[in-house]
Amino acid sequence: MRPARLARLFLLIVPLALLPVAGSAAEKIALVIGMGDYRTVPKLDNPVPDARAIGTTLREIGFQVTELMDADSAKLRKAVEDFAFNAEVADLALVYYAGHGVEVQGENFLIPVDADVRSNKDVQRVSLSLDDLLAAVDGARRMRVVILDSCRDDPFGGALDLAQLKADSAAAGEGRGIGSTGLAAPSPDRGTLVAFAAKDGAVALDGTGDHSPYAQALIDTLPQPGLEISLMFRKVRDEVLAVTGNRQEPHTYGSLSGTPFFLAGGDGATVQQASFDPDTAWSRIPRDQEALLASLADQGDTRSMVGLAYMRLNAADPRYAPGQAADLLTRAADAGSPEAQFELAQLYEKGLGVAQDYARALELYRAAADQGFADALNDLGFLYYQGGLGVTRDPAKGLDYFQQAAAMRHPQAMYNVAALIDDGKLPGKGPEDAALLLYRALRTGAEDVYAVLRDRPESFTEATRKALQSKLSEYAFYNGGIDGSFGPGTQRAIRAAYGLGE
Repeated sequence: MRPARLARLFLLIVPLALLPVAGSAAEKIALVIGMGDYRTVPKLDNPVPDARAIGTTLREIGFQVTELMDADSAKLRKAVEDFAFNAEVADLALVYYAGHGVEVQGENFLIPVDADVRSNKDVQRVSLSLDDLLAAVDGARRMRVVILDSCRDDPFGGALDLAQLKADSAAAGEGRGIGSTGLAAPSPDRGTLVAFAAKDGAVALDGTGDHSPYAQALIDTLPQPGLEISLMFRKVRDEVLAVTGNRQEPHTYGSLSGTPFFLAGGDGATVQQASFDPDTAWSRIPRDQEALLASLADQGDTRSMVGLAYMRLNAADPRYAPGQAADLLTRAADAGSPEAQFELAQLYEKGLGVAQDYARALELYRAAADQGFADALNDLGFLYYQGGLGVTRDPAKGLDYFQQAAAMRHPQAMYNVAALIDDGKLPGKGPEDAALLLYRALRTGAEDVYAVLRDRPESFTEATRKALQSKLSEYAFYNGGIDGSFGPGTQRAIRAAYGLGE
């Protein structure tokens, strides 16, 4: 094994160098969908105007926006498919949908204008599911957002066989069905935020103005500069509650990553900040938002605790106080935050803000890994593969941890597994498997992986290099010979797949 090929990276991503942004892919992209001119179910007046206004607002704050209005099922699916590919090289991918939405057997479906629905199965056949939208944004590198302004009553007027649906649901062990109003509560992956115009099971209001209350609140709040995304959606909720007399309460679902994100720039808080380490990023939060974070932390919000801890771990910040950071992370870790467990483990490993304690560090790494925190899984892979923190070396167990993290698209874990395959350490896996992992790691925007493929491609065998060329060709990034030579043509392809232009 070549040690330089298996790197233990404790921070989420620490750039080897700041790559040029000129010619790079869009940092923020959005797909904005409005459905109102329905053919077989009640038409809706607000969704298209709402969607157009949201699209304009997003463009004004730097998004590359694709709009899709009154589309049929085929156009809707094609647009979502194209957006998913483009999302892989964006920092943030956002989908906004306004239109009819229904719940069938606990799954949320979004209705295109040509839907001719006569049965429960028809809904699933002709519609797009929330899961489809989540998959479309899933490849984005930093942040993924899906906003649904579609929590309305059953548009099919009771045409579906609700009795049979309840029987099907009971047989399948499902919960609520389309007989309930609103949409079902989603369970998005970590780093993905799903925002509903109304809480699951509740119905959103159309309002009496030019836009629905929820769309208007988004239009008012999205452009506010330097407003961290979690706090922005809290302001949207507060505005809708105020306008509707507490009759409609928007709700968000999901667990945001620990790095702050700003949909609109201002006061130094730009989208590029997501490329920095979280210590630096949180230190740039405006002071008024820091006070709000402190209030939320006092109420038990673990992400606010973690953000405040990061501020106190930035040695360049006057608030630098590792002991206070450890206290905040301990509170969040005890409340079950896997990111807090991971960060606190590092403090115990280093003896920063707490007495050095390898056993406690290992305990916390394992707790975070047990919750599927990819950074912890990758680090445990290294510890077991190489030995460390008192862990008895166990390459097989290390490889299992690496593979778990790689399955979650952790870029360094994918690289690690690719390197092990290339070294013949995984029976049954070959160059094509290694190349696929390298391609996926490249698409995540991992600068260290890009640097190796750019500067030291000979680190991998000729067979793996050829397989990577084939993979780049499959996705139309490369049209040269499959010879394993990473000359100018292959380098251009690698650069394009990474998301950089000429």
